[in-house]
Amino acid sequence: MSFRASVLTLYPEMFPPMSKGPLGHSLAGRALEAGQWALETVQIRDFASDRHRTVDDTPAGGGAGMVMRADVLARAVDHASPPGDPRPRLLMSPRGKPLNQARVRELAAGPGAVILCGRFEGVDQRLIEARALEEVSIGDYILSGGEAAAIVLLDAVVRLLPGVMGNEASAGEESFETGLLEHPHYTRPQEFEGRMIPDVLTSGNHAKIAKWRHEQALALTAERRPDLIAALQPVTK
Repeated sequence: MSFRASVLTLYPEMFPPMSKGPLGHSLAGRALEAGQWALETVQIRDFASDRHRTVDDTPAGGGAGMVMRADVLARAVDHASPPGDPRPRLLMSPRGKPLNQARVRELAAGPGAVILCGRFEGVDQRLIEARALEEVSIGDYILSGGEAAAIVLLDAVVRLLPGVMGNEASAGEESFETGLLEHPHYTRPQEFEGRMIPDVLTSGNHAKIAKWRHEQALALTAERRPDLIAALQPVTK
């Protein structure tokens, strides 16, 4: 069975097939057309019970903003993910566990995902608990809603599905796959504004090239992401 994503949102027009959007182009778009993955959107308002299609209410205890209602969201989640659905249920949330390449690979190896895009001040905590939602964050910043985050997650996952990338070997050399940032890249022309391609890359010595690339990746990671270097160090007691 191919990877199948269900996105629960107030703005389905941000996703194919209602709109091409980011997921309708490049690798993700070609893979979608080829049937290598499937995408459905679920309009959360369709599960409201009043004529105004209300999906939110004022926060208990007072405060600014509005909170998405548990009862409405529960009906939407149950529709998209009935009993027996093996797909994880994700909630895009700034307070979630940071998305990393390891989790992306786990998702790509699975049957798909049900993704809830939050809006307003957040989602009623009872819905998160009752439907066992996994909160996922794409960074330490706030977006207007979970749709942009869902697009980021799906783009990262889809490119790892079998047959989607033209050169499967290149994925293993990318940033975070080895725990390091990726080494610098160069291509023609040989000289650009007085800057030359490093000699080692045109030497034809593949062992030296591999060594240079690893050293560059280490240096770049140490400079920009020392936390990744620390994570590579063995734990000593």
